[in-house]
Amino acid sequence: MSTVTTAVIPAAGLGTRLLPYTKASPKEMLPIVDRPTIEYIVEEASSAGIDDILVITSRGKQAIEDHFDRVPELEERLAESGMAAELEHVRRITDLARVHFVRQGLTLGLGHAVGAARHHVGDRSFAVLLGDDVIHPDEPLLRRMIEVHERTGGGHVVALMEVAPGDISSYGAAAVTETGDGLLRLDAMVEKPEPSQAPSNMAVIGRYVLGPDIFAAIDDTAPGRGGEIQLTDAIARFVTDGRVYGVATPEARRFDVGRKSDYLRTIVEFALEREDLGPSFARFLAEVVERRRSTP
Repeated sequence: MSTVTTAVIPAAGLGTRLLPYTKASPKEMLPIVDRPTIEYIVEEASSAGIDDILVITSRGKQAIEDHFDRVPELEERLAESGMAAELEHVRRITDLARVHFVRQGLTLGLGHAVGAARHHVGDRSFAVLLGDDVIHPDEPLLRRMIEVHERTGGGHVVALMEVAPGDISSYGAAAVTETGDGLLRLDAMVEKPEPSQAPSNMAVIGRYVLGPDIFAAIDDTAPGRGGEIQLTDAIARFVTDGRVYGVATPEARRFDVGRKSDYLRTIVEFALEREDLGPSFARFLAEVVERRRSTP
């Protein structure tokens, strides 16, 4: 049985990259075809054996709580209308995991948001899944990270992805060493460095598996770039002890729905994979591309 059964999903951010939609609607509720983004995040955690989830929210995020709540009148209407598939899906949403909520209050960075989970997590190891990073459902990234955490006796584990050198300033950057036992050990971590100062083009993306000692490190971490408490800075405290490891995933398996261009890519990719939409949607896209090519 896995030792990691709790996940934290920070979802308190303002979503400024997706304005004006996020002025009144949580970015975590952006639909990927017909399912909100955060449903994919919770489902990923559930698939990795996690059954206890804490979502860190803020003012204006009530829609997230409503999505994971039961709606008896809707279920009754679906049952009366013979919409069995829809009824099964809305019920399954509430059965994915035990989903809890706590408000962050002041949004002072990802490290601060994770720190708000301290009383819920206690002295257990836990996963952190960012609410605007979607990992393809066929990619067992989180499960592999949990395995590394257990294999290393509770080492902190971050997800890594190789990016173009010019893009590394948008991420935390990591320098890694391949150990003889097939692990990636981190030798350095820098939050959003200039390309010329980055230790590599291996980017830290939105999945972490952490031990409970991260909370003390967060307490001791001063505000960094942007005046925020960075989770990367807190994790970096354990690098010198050789206790931080990485698990890499291909760029094609990760979708940053917080970026407008990548959000569109997410919808296209996921729609094409669906049996009920894929064939006709593929034909439509081919027609659009051909029309664009022939237009002066």
